[in-house]
Amino acid sequence: EPPAPRTIRLDRENISAIGRLQSPWDIHSLYLQQNQIEKIENLSSFPSLRFLCLAGNRICRVENLQPLQPLRVLDLSHNRIQTLDPAELPRSLRLLDLTGNKCTHQQGYRELVVGALPNLLQLDAQPIHGSVDEEEEEGGSCSSEDEDDELLSAPSSPFTAGKDFFAELHQELARHSERRRREALEEHQIRMEKLKELRERRDLLLPP
Repeated sequence: EPPAPRTIRLDRENISAIGRLQSPWDIHSLYLQQNQIEKIENLSSFPSLRFLCLAGNRICRVENLQPLQPLRVLDLSHNRIQTLDPAELPRSLRLLDLTGNKCTHQQGYRELVVGALPNLLQLDAQPIHGSVDEEEEEGGSCSSEDEDDELLSAPSSPFTAGKDFFAELHQELARHSERRRREALEEHQIRMEKLKELRERRDLLLPP
């Protein structure tokens, strides 16, 4: 059977609301940018979600994200969020982007967000501590760690119980980790290109 998809892409589909999505797969990444979405809702059916992109919508309030405890990356840039309650954000977040929202002009905004999110490494494209590369490596290691558990429970090829067991296990995990790093880098590059495109469009719309 083909591998189960880990990513759902519904960007630029003119979606006005997040319906009660149902998926038989363990989805890790959900792309909903460049739609007409006004409310964050009905995401509880993705309990393993780690990457959520809602950039370029019409969202006015950050809400209904607490069930997404594994969430690592949240992109809410270029929405209509005027005030922010950090208590609505999952404490697991490591990368958060709210650029293009009025809430970023709140007094003490950055300190408030950083104080509420102990694991945050990057806010609005600015590092909190460490570099973006470190964040990617740590994010990749967490992803690899979780999937390594799956790999151990259901290896792609049978392991023998002889003296080569640990050597084969190490090689299998190394191949798996390298594939995950490549996929994470590709997703990061795509996201950065789309963010750059959004910023260029915004600059064109702003008066000189």
